[in-house]
Amino acid sequence: MTSPVLPVWWDEAADGPTNMAADELLADEAGRHGGPVVRVYSWTVATVSLGAFQALAEAEACPSLADLPIVRRPSGGGAIIHGTDLTYAAAVPKGHPWGAAPESLYNAMHEAMAATLADLGIAARRHTPTPGDPPAAAFLCFSRRAAGDLVVSRSGAGAAADDPKIMGSAQRRLAATVLQHGSLLLASNPGVAAASRHAGLAELCGLPPDVAVRAIAEPWLERVAAAAGIAVALHTQPFLHGREAAIRDRADRFRDPRWTGRR
Repeated sequence: MTSPVLPVWWDEAADGPTNMAADELLADEAGRHGGPVVRVYSWTVATVSLGAFQALAEAEACPSLADLPIVRRPSGGGAIIHGTDLTYAAAVPKGHPWGAAPESLYNAMHEAMAATLADLGIAARRHTPTPGDPPAAAFLCFSRRAAGDLVVSRSGAGAAADDPKIMGSAQRRLAATVLQHGSLLLASNPGVAAASRHAGLAELCGLPPDVAVRAIAEPWLERVAAAAGIAVALHTQPFLHGREAAIRDRADRFRDPRWTGRR
């Protein structure tokens, strides 16, 4: 039976291994809950998260990333430099409609964000692949575009082949659940060398720098819940609260060089 609520946790900044460990536990929570769950969080320092199937050597060969910590996600997709983005993790049981057809979860999160950005005067849309797209295997997530990614027009003149990506997500099918990571690029990251820096909503669309993340995330998640026919249930405590020991145990794997360098 599907739960009538979408639990949402807001977490303070943490390092990469802690965040990845918490996201794996979030997937476990989705199985117990019986429906979708979401965690929104940030990072203590600018951090590169590698997709599960990317080669560490690619990151190490990129001089502009040399001083940044690297963590390998359990989900796929391209590398993301976190620090000026809205980062989320969502999980859903495989028996839920969004778990049985995982693209449904992807689309629900992105369509809800497009509608939320429209309320801020930002015209974002889901991307339809074109022959002019950058290589699908580009190392950085925001250097590639796939079907369903959110893009915005540079000029406001409508769709164009080179419209920049501002939101992407990636999934991993686990034993009983689907775990999805996603990132909305709010602004260009000043701590990253120009070769690996991407323009965000602040530069592309004039998003004011003082817009709070929750001012975007709360109406977004209300729309996500509505798409599932349920209501948001905001937790007053962070997801990490009360799970510290379990998260520390799992974080050890994400700190292990053997995990980071497994590809």
